Parts: sequence; structure tokens; C-alpha cells
Amino acid sequence: MRLRIRLFATYREVVGTGDLTWTAEEGERLADFLASFLGAHPRLAPHRDTMLLAVNHAFASPDTALRDGDEVALLPPVSGGAG
Repeated sequence: MRLRIRLFATYREVVGTGDLTWTAEEGERLADFLASFLGAHPRLAPHRDTMLLAVNHAFASPDTALRDGDEVALLPPVSGGAG
């Protein structure tokens, strides 16, 4: 299945692009994708524990099932502003 991957801020700089296509196996969950993606882009691995994940514009947990055509976004943590 084909996924559209969106990378933001530092992650975009590390990978060298903010938008790419990824081929995943049927039945993969977000955690499976992330393991494969970090294997292909090991410089992102140190960010894994703080990475925010979204599927189709909604924050998602690692056990989220992926479907053909999904958009997966990897976002760095967001710090709050003045309250």
C-alpha cells in the first residue's frame, strides 16, 4: 500500500524533504511503519520518543491501523507559548 509521508520542522531538515511517498505492507500499524521509516532514516531515531504522530490530520497512537492512501505526519513536540 502507498502512504503519503509529511515531515515538519527539524524532521524535514534531517530527511531532506517534507513530503514523500512510502510503500508499506498491507496490515501495517503506525508502529510498524515508524520502525521501517526510522530504519531508512536513522538520523531521526533519536527523536522517536518525543515524536508526535498523525494519520489523516488526526493525532494517532502507534497501534493505529494504516490503509492505502493514508497521510502520515511526523511532527516534533510543540512547546507552549505565553499563557
